[in-house]
Amino acid sequence: MSYQLAALEKLKEVKPVLITKYPIKRMALFGSISRKEDDENSDVDILVEFNRSVGMEFIHLCYELEKLLNRKVDLVTRNGVKEKYYKEIESELIYV
Repeated sequence: MSYQLAALEKLKEVKPVLITKYPIKRMALFGSISRKEDDENSDVDILVEFNRSVGMEFIHLCYELEKLLNRKVDLVTRNGVKEKYYKEIESELIYV
């Protein structure tokens, strides 16, 4: 099984729990994992959209995802990605 499929499976499995702990509207993989260009040293790029403003919850969510996926996670919000960069990654988003 590819890491992409394994990561998606894990995220789908824990999503119901995560949305009770964090105000997650939706989240998606992108980057090398979504393009299947990753290797064992690749981090996991995750775009997350929240239902409301978050503070320290963002850091807690990132830490929880790193523990779950056993890799470094680069967690970004939709609002935190400039429009020109979002257009570049939009086609590779794999929503959980």
